[in-house]
Amino acid sequence: MLEDKFGRRFHYLRLSITDVCNFSCTYCLPDGYACDSDRDFMSVAEISTLVSTFAKLGTSKVRITGGEPSLRKDLPEIIRQCASTPGIEHVALTSNGYKLEKCVEEWAEAGLDSINISIDSLDPRLFAAITGHDSLDTILRGIDKALLLGLKVKVNAVLMRQYNEAEFASFLNWVKSTPISLRLIELMQTGDNVTFFQKNHVSAEPLKNQLLQSGWGQVIRDKAAGPAQEFYHPDYAGKIGLIMPYSKDFCHSCNRLRISATGKLHLCLFAEEGLNIRRYITAGDEQGLQQELVALLGDKEASHWLQDGLTGATKHLAMLGG
Repeated sequence: MLEDKFGRRFHYLRLSITDVCNFSCTYCLPDGYACDSDRDFMSVAEISTLVSTFAKLGTSKVRITGGEPSLRKDLPEIIRQCASTPGIEHVALTSNGYKLEKCVEEWAEAGLDSINISIDSLDPRLFAAITGHDSLDTILRGIDKALLLGLKVKVNAVLMRQYNEAEFASFLNWVKSTPISLRLIELMQTGDNVTFFQKNHVSAEPLKNQLLQSGWGQVIRDKAAGPAQEFYHPDYAGKIGLIMPYSKDFCHSCNRLRISATGKLHLCLFAEEGLNIRRYITAGDEQGLQQELVALLGDKEASHWLQDGLTGATKHLAMLGG
């Protein structure tokens, strides 16, 4: 089992397969994607070696991220490879939903268990203003299709003061009759969005208090669950999750490691650098990779230090899929 010096165990791998994204979200890539780094993304064979190694070290959940992972034509093959790896019990995908309606059936057939879709507003015009794409209707149809296929669906919405802070009631109404988990995420500061962060960061703590005062109960976290504090209500078909990275002790429950699309290990989303382990991946050296992962995990820190304004090497969230 992968375990760090603070006793945290890592059941959950967030695997980026590309840093390319076709959206231009205001908080991430407001000027669109710019190719400013090596784009020698890992092959399916390399991904197979990587996931197999993590599984042998106790990882049970893999989340495929980007950028936008659906921009890779071999995404179904990658899903299939992850799902067929012994020890991997759950394969998830994080996407902007652009290809969801068209491709979700193929993804489900490949072995996908759950999907996270980014929807920062339920107002079509505001959605287009945030993302640069007038595609909310097709994404919502894609979510309906995913639910019919039996996939677990989570919807991510980044809280922003100047954009969607007033939409909480609309989101609640949607969850009333829709069996999704809506995760409201506090805006995080990255290297490229300092001014935007200062103008738009909203604490989710008041929303948590509002939920508790309105009869919502907190869900007990699974060992491979993400960082959200999740809440349920008997009168609602869906759940509400809050991701509050600036809250006290947020990192105490960390259970996930990240691999970039070019085969670098990131011990934290906001680590100072990615650690190059690709030589083991390319060589198919699972034993060497296991030993290297165990050794490198000794350098994982207790906190992301976001509360101190440190953002490490993360210029924008598309680099590692958040």
